[in-house]
Amino acid sequence: MLVLVKLSNEYRTHLNEMMDEWFLAKEKIVPYSIRRIDYKDFEKYLQGFEEEEHGVPGFVPATTFFGLDTERNIFIGAVNIRHHLNESLLLNGGHIGDGVRPSERRKGYATKMIALALDECRKLGIDRVLMVCDKSNIGSAKSIINNGGVLENEIEIDGNVEQRYWISLI
Repeated sequence: MLVLVKLSNEYRTHLNEMMDEWFLAKEKIVPYSIRRIDYKDFEKYLQGFEEEEHGVPGFVPATTFFGLDTERNIFIGAVNIRHHLNESLLLNGGHIGDGVRPSERRKGYATKMIALALDECRKLGIDRVLMVCDKSNIGSAKSIINNGGVLENEIEIDGNVEQRYWISLI
């Protein structure tokens, strides 16, 4: 079973295993919130998430959850929920950023994590959620669409085409 959890000392090993795998794959780690601070300095990393919820300068308040597979007792990925959108996030970024570690992709976890993140958005009083992904990331687009995402438009940013999807929670 997949659940979303906030990071705590209990999950330090889970975090290290997931992040080590991602770094070995030499891929961009998403969401940004889980690579913003060096995870090897665990106390500072943990404090970063607590500060994030109150609003780090230059960022809107946000909450990061880790997807925990309770049967295997591993982190499979993470989601970052922005509590509201500023002008930049409205254009490119949206309410939810999500990522699945390399070994756990193509198993439906992104769709499940987004569904759980949408439940958290409801708790925050968000009734319309914006999600954005690269046009080339077909798996991400499918996960968003599977959760009710409706494509509003495509925009080009720094040579990349980004797709903007809205999900109604009403």
